[in-house]
Amino acid sequence: MMTPTLTALTGFVGWTLFLLVLMELIRSKLVISKTIQANEFRPDNANLSPFMQRLARAHANCLEGLPVFGGLMLIAVLAGKSAITDPLAYVLLSARVLQSVLHLSSLSVVAVNLRFAAFAVQTGIAVYWAFRLLMA
Repeated sequence: MMTPTLTALTGFVGWTLFLLVLMELIRSKLVISKTIQANEFRPDNANLSPFMQRLARAHANCLEGLPVFGGLMLIAVLAGKSAITDPLAYVLLSARVLQSVLHLSSLSVVAVNLRFAAFAVQTGIAVYWAFRLLMA
C-alpha cells in the first residue's frame, strides 16, 4: 500500500531522475549538434552554460539529500511508524521540488534566500522525524 510517505519518497526519487534525464537529454543534444565532444563533459557541467551548471548542482542536491530524507522515510515505513512521517511527507517533497526549481531559475539574492528557506524546511522536517522516530 502506498502511504503518503512512500508516495513522497517515490516522488523524490522521480524528481531526481527527472533532473538527470533532463541533463542527459541536453547533453545528448550538445553532442549530436557537435557543440561539445562526448568526452569533454565535466561532472559539474563547469564548461557548459550557467543553466547546465545549476542543473548539475540541483541534481547533486537531490542525491545528497536522498540518503537523509529518504532514509528517514524508509525507516518509518519499515518500523511501521509512517504515521510519524505521513503528515509532512508531501511538504518535504514540495520543498525539495521548490528548492530545485529555484536553483534552476535564478541565482539572484531573493532566489538563493528562498532556496535556502526550502532547504531549511526539509532539514527541519528531517530533524523532527529523526527525533520522533528515535523516541517511538
